[in-house]
Amino acid sequence: MASSATGGDDSGGATVSLTVKFSGRTIPITNLSVDSTIEDLKALLQPLTNVLPRGQKLICKGKLLVDGMTLKESEVRDGAKIMLMASQGLHQGDGPILKQAQTRPISRFRIVDTLGKEKTEVPVDKNRLDRWKATGVIGLSDYNLKAIPDEVWASGTSARVIELSNNSIRDVPSKIGCLSSLQKLLLAANDIVDDSISWEGIVSLKYLTVLSLEQNHLTTLPSSLGLLTSLRQLNVAKNKLSSLPNEIGLLTKLEVLKANNNRISIIPTCIGDCNALIEVDVSSNLLSELPETMGNLNNLKSLYLSNNGLKALPSALFKMCLQLTTLDLHNTEITVDVLRQFEGWESFDERRRLKHQKQLDFRVVNSGAFDEGADKS
Repeated sequence: MASSATGGDDSGGATVSLTVKFSGRTIPITNLSVDSTIEDLKALLQPLTNVLPRGQKLICKGKLLVDGMTLKESEVRDGAKIMLMASQGLHQGDGPILKQAQTRPISRFRIVDTLGKEKTEVPVDKNRLDRWKATGVIGLSDYNLKAIPDEVWASGTSARVIELSNNSIRDVPSKIGCLSSLQKLLLAANDIVDDSISWEGIVSLKYLTVLSLEQNHLTTLPSSLGLLTSLRQLNVAKNKLSSLPNEIGLLTKLEVLKANNNRISIIPTCIGDCNALIEVDVSSNLLSELPETMGNLNNLKSLYLSNNGLKALPSALFKMCLQLTTLDLHNTEITVDVLRQFEGWESFDERRRLKHQKQLDFRVVNSGAFDEGADKS
C-alpha cells in the first residue's frame, strides 16, 4: 500500500521517501517534505494501518522519533527504514491492518444425518406454516438455510416477525414486499451483498419497525432507506459500509442506530433530524469528526464512539443532549482532560455517576472502578 504527502513546506523544498515496517507489512511513503513533523507522519500512517497516532511508536536506527520534531531534525534521510510499533487497543475500525486479513468464522448450527453428512435441506414440518399464520412469527434462525423457503411467502399478511439470522442466505428477493404486515425483519449473520438484496421490496414494508442486517457483506445503503418512516431500530453493524445515506435523516422515529464495525468515515449532518434517537453506536469505524448537528439529539442517552480517529466532539453535545448518560470514547484521540473542557461536562458527569450508582444499588453492575468513558492519557 503506497501513499504520498507533502506537508509543512510550501516552498517546494527537499522531500524524502521512507519505508515503514509494521506487522509483517512494508509501507512505502513517498515525497514527504523534510520539514514534515513526526506527528505529520503518524497522521499519514493512521489510515494505512488503523493505528491511532498516540498509539504509534516510530523507531529509526534504534532511536525513538519525537512528535514535535521534523524529519530533518530527527535525521531521517531519504530511503530510511522506520519501524512502527503499535500500543495494544489504540486503533480505529476493527483493529490494525495486518499482512493477512483475519476472518471471523460465523458459528451456525448444522443439521447432520446419521451418517455424519451435513444436510443442506431444512426438515419439512407440515404444521409450521399453520403455526406461522397463527402466531405471526416465523422463526428460522440457525437452520443452515441458503435461501428463504417458499412457504415463508405463503404466510402473506399474517407474518409480523421473521427471524432468519445465522444462516447462509444470500438473496432477499422483491417478493419480501408481499409480507405487507411485517414489523420485524431479522437477517443478521448471513451472506447478503449489495446486489443480492431487493431494497425495493424492503422499503415497501410500511409497518417495519426493526431491521437487522448485522454481519453481512454490505458496502452501501440506498437513499430509499429513508422511506422506512416507521423504523425504530436499524442494525447494520459488522458490514463493510463506507457511509450512511443522507436520507437517514428522514427516519424521525428511529430510536436505535447500530452501525459499529464498518468503514464509515463521515456521519451525515442530517443525523440531527433523527430526534427520537436514544442510542447510537458507531464505534470501530474511521471517523475523525462528528457533525455539530448531533447536538440536536435531545433524547440521546447512549453514544458509543470507541476505536475511531476522533479528535473532537460537537461543541454543544453536553450542553444540548441533557439525557446523555453513557459516552464511550475509549481508544480515540479524545482523553478525559479534553472532555472536561467542554461546556456542560459537569452536568453530564453528574448524570452518568448517578446512573452508575443506581446500577450499583440494584446490583446491575459489579463494584469495580468506575469507567470514565475515555482514556486518561
